[in-house]
Amino acid sequence: MLRRIVTMRRILHVKGDVMCTMLLLVLFCLLLYARQVVLSSGWDRPVWKLEIHGSTSSSRTLLDTSGAIGGQESPGFPPSPSDPRLPPCKLQTKSKAHVKSKGKYKLRQRNVVPTKIAAKPLPTMPPFDFERYLREKDNRDFKLLIDQPEKCHIGGAGRGRREGSTAAPYMLIAVKSVAADFDKRQVVRRTWGKEGLFRNGVSIRTVFLLGVPRNRTALPLWDRLLTYESQTFRDILLWDFEDTFFNLTLKETHFLKWVNNSCPHVKFIFKGDADVYVNVENILEMLQGQKPDKDLFVGDIIINAKPIRRRSSKYYVPEFVYGVALYPNYAGGGGFVMSGHTALRLSSACQQVELFPIDDVFLGMCLQLIGVKPSRHQGFRTFGIPRPSAAPHLQTFDPCFYRELMVVHSLSVPQIWLMWNLLHDPKLSCHNRTSPTSWPFKWKGRMGETEVQETDYGERQVFVTHQ
Repeated sequence: MLRRIVTMRRILHVKGDVMCTMLLLVLFCLLLYARQVVLSSGWDRPVWKLEIHGSTSSSRTLLDTSGAIGGQESPGFPPSPSDPRLPPCKLQTKSKAHVKSKGKYKLRQRNVVPTKIAAKPLPTMPPFDFERYLREKDNRDFKLLIDQPEKCHIGGAGRGRREGSTAAPYMLIAVKSVAADFDKRQVVRRTWGKEGLFRNGVSIRTVFLLGVPRNRTALPLWDRLLTYESQTFRDILLWDFEDTFFNLTLKETHFLKWVNNSCPHVKFIFKGDADVYVNVENILEMLQGQKPDKDLFVGDIIINAKPIRRRSSKYYVPEFVYGVALYPNYAGGGGFVMSGHTALRLSSACQQVELFPIDDVFLGMCLQLIGVKPSRHQGFRTFGIPRPSAAPHLQTFDPCFYRELMVVHSLSVPQIWLMWNLLHDPKLSCHNRTSPTSWPFKWKGRMGETEVQETDYGERQVFVTHQ
């Protein structure tokens, strides 16, 4: 029994020695593996760390001629000759000492100029399918859904006329609009687009030009709205084409065709947008002495404008649509005046000219075809009134300033309403004019003079500034 106990002790002792030996071997292998990892990671040798700042310009503000960063000398590699914009590198060394003393040692922070975060790009319009436009551009006759056949029939009695006879209006106001802009149409009806008789029995009629809304869910029952609106005001012209930006050319051709059929004897036409303010009295004074049976086209004329090739622009036109370097002279679509004679000629010419997706330029092409040179007038401000940089305190929304103009673009509904009431306030007095003028308007030069002594739109590239 005693012998067995001694034998068991020897066996256990041997097993214990073996187990200790095996454990020591495992620990030794782990140490060897850890050393190999440390050596392969390069902690025992210097490490070259390349730090490139966010922008070369911000890095140059921290670098001097000796390659120091933040005012401290630091060895570094010179920039590569193949890339002179590459900033110098900074040498940093890491060792076990740094690792062991990581909790106690804190590196000194450098004064680095933060790089500006790039702003998010502005959202761009979905790409327009120009190829589809070219395939379908020959479809240029659309049905007139809402008509005003009696718009240009004005009853009246006078010398040389029988009682109850009809006559064409002196001036027809045509306003481009969309179905959802009921508020804009209302403010036009109640202000500068009001129908009626003016001085010397001058008659004015107004129509609004619309197409079918593209997004019909945004305005439920839009067709009922326009039907009721037409029954109430009798000034809606609605065609069966989508009311989009590039279909404004269709709105131009269909309106001219409507004038040719329903209003051929109108003397003058003002055509513009719903977000403009118009001094109708000034336009009527300008038209005094003008013959409606002669060519006349007056507005804010843009010359030497270049096609926009930037895809993000609203006015982008690719070269396969228009390959010429310059556009013909054209009037800013915010508002222009033409004689009834010119409108009839344009109606015929626009049926011959290939449709172009920008209506202002398209009308310039039609004018070029019939040989009419549009006249520029300083009273038409279809690009708005810029605030002079030399006089930032100048108040451009001044009724005394608007009193001297004819058309001013890009006004909101409250601004149009406010300016109308300000200009028609009997208490309005304008004593700070540089030169006294007679009410309602006195303009420099004579009609037809296009050589105005001012910076040309072509030199300013106004058409390009649109975004």
